[in-house]
Amino acid sequence: MLEALKHLTATQTSQKDLAAQFSDLNPPLNHRQAVIESERCLYCYDAPCTRICPSEIDVPGFIQNIAVGNINGAAQGILQQNILGASCSRVCPTEVLCEHACVRNHDHEGAPVKIGLLQRYALDHMHFEHHPFTRAPATGKKIAVVGAGPAGLSCAHRLATLGHDVVIFEAHKKSGGLNEYGIAKYKLTGDSAQREVAFLLEVGGITIRHEQILGDNLHLEQLRQDYDAVFLGLGLGTSRQLGLTGEDALGLMPAVDYIYALRQAEDLSQLPIPIHCIVIGAGNTAIDMAVQIARLGAQQVTLVYRRGAAHMSATRHEQAIAKANQVRIITWAQPQQVLLDAAGNVAGMRFEKTHEVDGQLQATGETIDIPAQAIFKAIGQSFDKASLSDPIAHEVKRDKDKIWVDEYYRTSLSKVYAGGDCIASGLDLTVQAVQHGKLAALAINDDLKAKV
Repeated sequence: MLEALKHLTATQTSQKDLAAQFSDLNPPLNHRQAVIESERCLYCYDAPCTRICPSEIDVPGFIQNIAVGNINGAAQGILQQNILGASCSRVCPTEVLCEHACVRNHDHEGAPVKIGLLQRYALDHMHFEHHPFTRAPATGKKIAVVGAGPAGLSCAHRLATLGHDVVIFEAHKKSGGLNEYGIAKYKLTGDSAQREVAFLLEVGGITIRHEQILGDNLHLEQLRQDYDAVFLGLGLGTSRQLGLTGEDALGLMPAVDYIYALRQAEDLSQLPIPIHCIVIGAGNTAIDMAVQIARLGAQQVTLVYRRGAAHMSATRHEQAIAKANQVRIITWAQPQQVLLDAAGNVAGMRFEKTHEVDGQLQATGETIDIPAQAIFKAIGQSFDKASLSDPIAHEVKRDKDKIWVDEYYRTSLSKVYAGGDCIASGLDLTVQAVQHGKLAALAINDDLKAKV
């Protein structure tokens, strides 16, 4: 996984000290804080926070339950709409969604109700004697779900509650998808992703088979023959290329690969750390990479984006986190050349300054060189075409580099549905993937009943 950095040495900081750098980004609310914060909610009848929530959580409803001490009621309301509500409460960009829409975020107050932390409080403190979801009578139908990420898990859970039997086929050794392998370690700490998966599976009727790779030891046509329906929650598995000479040099690698290794590392002190590094990108992955490598001990971390800060897909909140961790952000500069040392390893990168003319990005001809022992690409990911490499899979209609679906998440192949980051829809958020999986499950259920 980290072969591209094998020439670098590990940090001199101890595992104990490094672990302290990856504690919760936002400390949880205690009981008193949760009660006080919940009482700030105005319980709006036409709540803008609920209307903007991708998973349609009744925000005033669960907050009112917290205010009156009904924690299980609050948790049940959240989970009914978003079975991965615990992780979403930690990683969701609430600053541009529910909290941005909160009526207390406007006029003179300018301080929204802390909806994300309240959601986390409810789900961290729920205590059910029995699992809060029960299965409907068995339908005798079997559905295959490919991918145990947020979309696949959400789909599987909703199908199971409707009485169907579900088998999830997951490529990795662990379930959880992005929550397990791709989110910054200071956002989802410890084994929180695995605990959430375990809770979800308690509903029953769901089996997970790991190390099952579509297009390798698993084939779409066989799934269509063996199951009544197939849901593809494949995510985006391939990092985009810069298209520059030297891109295969030691020291240059996708940011997601380093984050993967970081999240799975038992001893953070064994990770290779550059003295100076560059992160190329403008989204949350770029911010996560830059902040984490800084916390691991890199002396100078420079994040470079070809447009301006206002164009960055990472929110202002995320950009502020980067700056608070001494990440230098350079905008209006695009990669031009990978700089190498005498041994052929990365020594830095040359960037060409850019500007905008009539809405179009143009190069100025002026260049800057930034020294670095490592360069991390966070310029987006694309659909792994190998996943749909068998003959029948070629018939799946594409929308650019993603899978096309109709309004009910049906692909162009009968019995095959898709959702999450692998379809061309929205902002590639965890909460949105959860919603895709939930709605696709309802569509599958309706289609199966219609056939009966």
